Amino acid sequence: MPALRPLLLTVALAASLPAAAAESPAFAPMLDSTVEQYRLPGIAMAVVENGEVVFSGTRGKRGEAITPDTHFRIASNSKSMTAAVLARLVDRGRLAWDDPVIQHLPQFRMFDPWVTEHMQVRDLLIHNSGLGLGAGDLMLWPAPNQYTRADIIAGLAHLKPVTSFRSGYAYDNLMYVVAGEVAAAAGGKPIDQLLHDEVFAPLGMAGCQAPAELTSLAAGGIRCSLRDMTRWMQVLLDPTLVPGWLSDTQRRALWTAHMPMPLGERQRAWDNAHFSAYGYGWRLSDLDGQWKVAHTGTLSGSYSSLALLPDRKVGVVILIDGEGEDARTVLMQAALKQYTAPEQKQTVAAYAAQLKAEQANRRNAGHVRPNTDGRSPVEPRPAWLRGATGLYRDPWLGQARLCPESDRLRFTVDKSPTLRGTVMQLDTRWLVQWDTLGADAEPWLQVTPGTPPALTLRAIDPDIDFSYDFQDLHFTRIGDCP
Repeated sequence: MPALRPLLLTVALAASLPAAAAESPAFAPMLDSTVEQYRLPGIAMAVVENGEVVFSGTRGKRGEAITPDTHFRIASNSKSMTAAVLARLVDRGRLAWDDPVIQHLPQFRMFDPWVTEHMQVRDLLIHNSGLGLGAGDLMLWPAPNQYTRADIIAGLAHLKPVTSFRSGYAYDNLMYVVAGEVAAAAGGKPIDQLLHDEVFAPLGMAGCQAPAELTSLAAGGIRCSLRDMTRWMQVLLDPTLVPGWLSDTQRRALWTAHMPMPLGERQRAWDNAHFSAYGYGWRLSDLDGQWKVAHTGTLSGSYSSLALLPDRKVGVVILIDGEGEDARTVLMQAALKQYTAPEQKQTVAAYAAQLKAEQANRRNAGHVRPNTDGRSPVEPRPAWLRGATGLYRDPWLGQARLCPESDRLRFTVDKSPTLRGTVMQLDTRWLVQWDTLGADAEPWLQVTPGTPPALTLRAIDPDIDFSYDFQDLHFTRIGDCP
């Protein structure tokens, strides 16, 4: 009965999962301190050591109390699972890491024809495309929107590089969307089915979901529970749990340093780190002399963090609902230090204080969002702008409108319902006040007269999420307002 084998294996693996561990005297206070410090609505955390779950804890509610089976959006921790699908296909001979991307996706194009011809499958995973940080992410987020994976592949041809190909690291989500489509072409199934068949089912991660409708699936769209992510860590740390799932060669490929990354001041100070690099879907570094394999995920109020110390067979995963960027940073750091430098006895509160001091130093250095409180709505048909309101088009984001609506001048993007707002004036400058996004996502708006007029957007907040890549947009007027 070969057809039943995957199902039986999944059931067996799920049944073999250890029960939720008793709350460790070391980790439970860390979790509670983090919730108190950052007032998080929901969080889940697990620690694995030598194959055993030594801690599993949840706090908060999402309607009902959060449990180890509550689903969280793992965001960019999805990238390691997409890389694992590709590694499985390499093992099977369906593709090779050095295959040209156009061998599997003939429609693939980059701005530079030479890069189109020479980009390999491996390049899709290591952030070396030459594009700027987060280039094209506005086709992915904010969600929901109406962009398709075909739109993303078509849009890449219009995104201008900021460095030469393979010369440096700049985090890139769109290439992982392409990687998912390469996997689908080589594997003969959509990426959502491949994730289920190649990762979730064979590893016993029965609760993970890969929504087919999410354009961003391969880059950051997977949803899993704490129980699933705990199982993921166990299998990554001990390949004997699922013999033959991935060859030793491909396991090494995933965790090999393929692209150097900048080593930040905080990494040096907190981790005593000496190197930082990107593998296939993983960040690699050292922590107090120990090898660390990790990644984070950020997506509209969902935060995740997963870190492994492979030589110690230790893994920690954190899943958060709410504004949890600082929370995941300090909690993960405190948890890992239990293994790498227990004598330091660093607490969540101590790391939180260091983060606050770091942020205060940035503010004192002038790295602050300008005050835009004095704004007021622009009249719907400003006399000096006559002939410049109308329909605009960006080569990759598509059509937008700068048009009167009732008694306001509005800026809207046709395929992105969230990118809609009122044009406001502050002294001599204009900005867009989005209907539903916060002030930290607002851009300056400038119309440049000409034949035809041009429209550009620039971020106001110097610490804006890099996925709001307004600087990559170049709108040209194409017609009158309806």
